[in-house]
Amino acid sequence: MKVAITGGIGSGKSFVCRQLRDFGIKVYDCDDGAKRLLRSSTELQEKLMAVVGRDLYNNGILQKRILAEYILLSNDNAQRIDDIIHPAVAADFQRSGLDWLESAIFFDSGFDRRVHVDKVVCVTAPQEVRIARIMHRDGISRARALEWIGRQLPQDEVVRRSDYEIVNDGKADVGQQLISLLKEKLSF
Repeated sequence: MKVAITGGIGSGKSFVCRQLRDFGIKVYDCDDGAKRLLRSSTELQEKLMAVVGRDLYNNGILQKRILAEYILLSNDNAQRIDDIIHPAVAADFQRSGLDWLESAIFFDSGFDRRVHVDKVVCVTAPQEVRIARIMHRDGISRARALEWIGRQLPQDEVVRRSDYEIVNDGKADVGQQLISLLKEKLSF
């Protein structure tokens, strides 16, 4: 059974995935996969340079500033980059042999149409908890945290499109929710 873990920024997806790893479940992290591919896949690098320009990589090292400037120029540019990176990450997940993946933007990015999963688990937290986590983790203002949250699909929409919800509000026992999910719902 293939399972995706998703949820908005600050919801605690990474915490939930660490718990899953503690249970012996390996989880493919789409963000880590993308970063690794940006460093190591010459095919991906060539496709990106064809769109952004040859100066995107200097001696094989991604020039993040150049990529960020290109992406921020327009939504079309951001979409072009996503259309190159997301299929590469999806293919990498398929080759990984893993059954679980973590993607913050599983629905936002259309990743749900790129990989087959049997179930989607959404990690949620109240907005104020998410804001506090983001501010603390990234050292940013409340306004910036809200801006980042606002760039993603609303949490209730992600929950609606998911099969299961894990509440990670700092009060609910995430471990117990996972055990219940694994045993009762996913038959692990």
